[in-house]
Amino acid sequence: MMNHLAWWQTAVFYQIYPHSFADGNGDGVGDLVGIIQKLDYLQDLGIDAIWLSPHYPSPRFDMGYDIADYTAVDPIYGTLDEFKQLLDGLHTRGMKLILDLVLNHTSDQHAWFQESRSSRDNPKRDWYIWRDGKDGAPPNNWYSIFGGPSWTYDETTDQYYYHFFFKEQPDLNWRNPDVQAAMFAAVRFWLDLGVDGFRLDAIESLFEHPDLPDHSGRYTDLDMFRTFQRDPDAPSFADTSRYLFTYQMRQPGIHELFQEIRALVDEYDNRVLVGETDDVAYHGQHNDELHLVFNFSLMHRSPITPNGIRANQQERLAALPAGAWPCNTLGNHDSPRAYSRFGDGQNDEAIARLALALMLTLRGTPFLYNGEEIGMGNWLPSDIATFRDNVSLNAYQTMVRLGTPPEEALAKAAASGRDQCRTPMQWDNAANAGFSPENVTPWLPVNPNYAAGVNVADQLANPDSLLNFYRRLLALRRQTSALIAGEYVPLHEEAEEYVAFLRKTAVSTLLVILNYSPNPLTLAFDVAETGKVLFSSEGEREGETAVLATLPLAPFEILLTEPNQ
Repeated sequence: MMNHLAWWQTAVFYQIYPHSFADGNGDGVGDLVGIIQKLDYLQDLGIDAIWLSPHYPSPRFDMGYDIADYTAVDPIYGTLDEFKQLLDGLHTRGMKLILDLVLNHTSDQHAWFQESRSSRDNPKRDWYIWRDGKDGAPPNNWYSIFGGPSWTYDETTDQYYYHFFFKEQPDLNWRNPDVQAAMFAAVRFWLDLGVDGFRLDAIESLFEHPDLPDHSGRYTDLDMFRTFQRDPDAPSFADTSRYLFTYQMRQPGIHELFQEIRALVDEYDNRVLVGETDDVAYHGQHNDELHLVFNFSLMHRSPITPNGIRANQQERLAALPAGAWPCNTLGNHDSPRAYSRFGDGQNDEAIARLALALMLTLRGTPFLYNGEEIGMGNWLPSDIATFRDNVSLNAYQTMVRLGTPPEEALAKAAASGRDQCRTPMQWDNAANAGFSPENVTPWLPVNPNYAAGVNVADQLANPDSLLNFYRRLLALRRQTSALIAGEYVPLHEEAEEYVAFLRKTAVSTLLVILNYSPNPLTLAFDVAETGKVLFSSEGEREGETAVLATLPLAPFEILLTEPNQ
């Protein structure tokens, strides 16, 4: 069956945040040369494909998601020739590369916007969304998702321009065919170079209601901040977006646009489109839009529990359109690190191993985030001078303005921001964790726990490390057809301490058991009398024959057995 699957259905993806992965030229910032130097590491880890966060020229007000040129490489990361070396190096190793593609907006420094704002009759004026104000105020009461009005006044032409994100990220007008043609040309530029696909950023906000009606909902910056912080007493983002962003998200036209992008990408062999959304509707009714959409509803569960896993899988797999393929992740550059987010403060590493096992044994394509494999956790800045994420800076300023004591505002802004998950990769226990030379200050402080074994070099030398656990389990997945192509069949659906399921193909069956309990358990399965243990987090069990009617589990054990049929 695996022979009938596309490469992106069998692959394990690994997101690289280029600013923080590896500093190849010693300037304190990660770059393409640094990534090239680590390709053997990624291959040995067992990675099949890389998702590279934006590498394009950018003023980096939103750390690269404000693009100033879609068909070039930011000099801080290197050159186009070095990009080609990276792509060739991956392909030579049998690996793939997908790029971040930011469709919703450009930087305000992009030449297109500079032309657009120059005069009302400029040919690119309608490439962005410009409107007159009303009675000295913005055109309507729409707000930016990062806080404040979504309209910014521009004195040059006495009009307002629209931005769903920061004012430094003006929205493109996708109803203008010239915009579509220009962006499609950028897509072709990278596909012609040989990239293997794209992860599409912020896809649900590409169109706005053309009549620009006012929202009926009310909101404050502080309420919105509490929502993003996932304060349990604040409205959820889903609820907030329904009453606050009704006319700014999920508007008609998105599905037709994705069908056109898919048709373009399908002109090239074996390419993939991944969407930043968890809405399975973006696969398309005829599987003619995005190939993969993320299962964010699993990632946003904290803690992850057996009941939560089963509920998520039951709902998710049932909702997928015919022919669509699942996609799972527990972390990325916008979210708290999985090690910190799901840990309980006492059994963090055991829970981290369970998190990986869950990603690699559920049905679908897994996405990992750089640093997960060594247990990198959140680092919270304690000084406003070390903040690099403007979301955090905005939150801090908003809270202080609204009366929150500065010390409390700083702690909350740090905990809600994205600096915490973007710290430099920890390669060894030398100064700066081997990310940059000792005499260089990295762009963001390195988490000091690199000196306590949370680094690649120390863990490679330790056979029992989290890194070597990743390597073992990734190797097993690649060799086990049931883990890649098998159907998901839940077992023991009332169990609260563990989750168990089968992965079944026509020719093989695998029993997966993940013990989320700190206690030993003895379980009984009737799928077969015995089974061969293929993998256990208690490594000495591998290869033994297990009696499935009286199957012992150690605390937090991960056990994969092949029932003898």
